[in-house]
Amino acid sequence: MIQYYIGLMLASSATNDSGIAVIDKNNEIILLDKLFTMQDIQHFFDNFSSLKHSQISISLPTDNTLLVGKWRLMYKFYQTVGLGKHILNRNNWTQRFSNRGCDYFKTLIEKNIRINRYDISLTREALHLSSCFKDRSPADSKALQSALRMTQGFENLPMNMLPMAQLEALVGAILSKRIAENIADEKPIFEFNGMSVFRK
Repeated sequence: MIQYYIGLMLASSATNDSGIAVIDKNNEIILLDKLFTMQDIQHFFDNFSSLKHSQISISLPTDNTLLVGKWRLMYKFYQTVGLGKHILNRNNWTQRFSNRGCDYFKTLIEKNIRINRYDISLTREALHLSSCFKDRSPADSKALQSALRMTQGFENLPMNMLPMAQLEALVGAILSKRIAENIADEKPIFEFNGMSVFRK
């Protein structure tokens, strides 16, 4: 029986913070924290006592390889995936998602731990948590925190602004709960490295 729902907002590298959120079936927040390296993430999962009684959703981190300028990072996501013969895909530059942590997550799946992946933008949109502000800006963070408090029933969220990584991890925890409870008969939209990617 699933007792805890875990969301991990995995950053693309150890220089940025990854968020972790754990909630129970009553939408009570058990843990909100920030992690940085893969060793921190492994330490958390290896020492979480109720891992076999949990549903875990892990975000897909963006692949920032070969991108040194901000315009290149934005340009990458506006290109179509299949570019054909006109633009060559050298060094996998069109790969949108990073493989960070995939090997470790596969070892958890082999131990019968329930893990799925999610795309934070699609999940926020599907749960009606999107905002009109610039992605991950302070205004976007405040709007997401207010939406989580008002529409998702997290009254115990503090009034002061939380880091965006923790809020996005909370979105992943909501997705974990919806998947575990089969809300809206959610089906995976695609697979990434052998793991199903859900939206809401």
